[in-house]
Amino acid sequence: MLKAGVFGAGHLGKIHLKLLQQSSEYELIGFYDGDEQRAKEIEDEFEYKSFASAEALIEAVDMIDVVTPTITHFETAKKAIKAGKHLFVEKPITSTYAEAEELISLAKKHKVKGQVGHVERFNPAFTAVKDKIGQPMFIEAHRLAEFNPRGTDVPVVLDLMIHDIDVILSVVKSKVKNVSASGVSVISETPDIANARIQFENGCVANLTASRISLKNMRKARFFQRDAYISVDFLERKCEVVKMKDAPKDPDDFAMILQNAEGVKKQIYFENPTIDANNAILDELESFAQAIKNNTEPVVSLEQGAEALKVANMVIESFKK
Repeated sequence: MLKAGVFGAGHLGKIHLKLLQQSSEYELIGFYDGDEQRAKEIEDEFEYKSFASAEALIEAVDMIDVVTPTITHFETAKKAIKAGKHLFVEKPITSTYAEAEELISLAKKHKVKGQVGHVERFNPAFTAVKDKIGQPMFIEAHRLAEFNPRGTDVPVVLDLMIHDIDVILSVVKSKVKNVSASGVSVISETPDIANARIQFENGCVANLTASRISLKNMRKARFFQRDAYISVDFLERKCEVVKMKDAPKDPDDFAMILQNAEGVKKQIYFENPTIDANNAILDELESFAQAIKNNTEPVVSLEQGAEALKVANMVIESFKK
């Protein structure tokens, strides 16, 4: 079992602590939180060992799990990597792309593994259809959330939209060509609602909307490609695949047939892939353990986390134009 330590014992940090303790892949050694009062309360309530310093925790483990505010990711991760420890870090990987590049370089130098916590990659609705998404040419994503003060220290792009950016980059095998976006600050000092249009070199276009001031929660994405439409509901964990194929000469009475202006007939049929219930956070943590043990590429590498951050920053920069 890998010895694991958690940095940060806030809302998400407590979830990670619980799951690491339950996991058969890890031995939870303890945690470090800079808020001494909160650290003591969590140690007393849950009996997780609280370390007095970041350095002491790093020394005691094989892998660290960074679940602290984004602004602290870089310094914490750098200490761990230099000590030869494997790194799991919540999204976004760091505050700046330059910091992410430095972490990637350090990880290679010290021969440690790194994974970024883009949890939607492990959402069962997405994993059920990912292999069916071949060459999407238009993608539409909506990620709407009710207001929560937690996370408003960064723009909604880094808080919410970056989830969809990462998912899209994982299925579109082409470089980003252009980004245009707009964002509006309503409650926070940074934009609370944003829309981005991302164009890829292969012609694919992605239209993304993210809001943290909505009256209801929504996390949906739709992928359009030749002869297929795929929808993913990340919140409800549902998905649907609608495909078209050349219509048979003698379709049955219940077949759905469409005919275009040129007279070409297509038959529509539906697939509802099997969705296996899971805990996506536990899955991402345990997949990282497997990558360490088997010396394989993590599902969401530091490089992929950095690329998602780079595109997110392109969206934010587009606000200023």
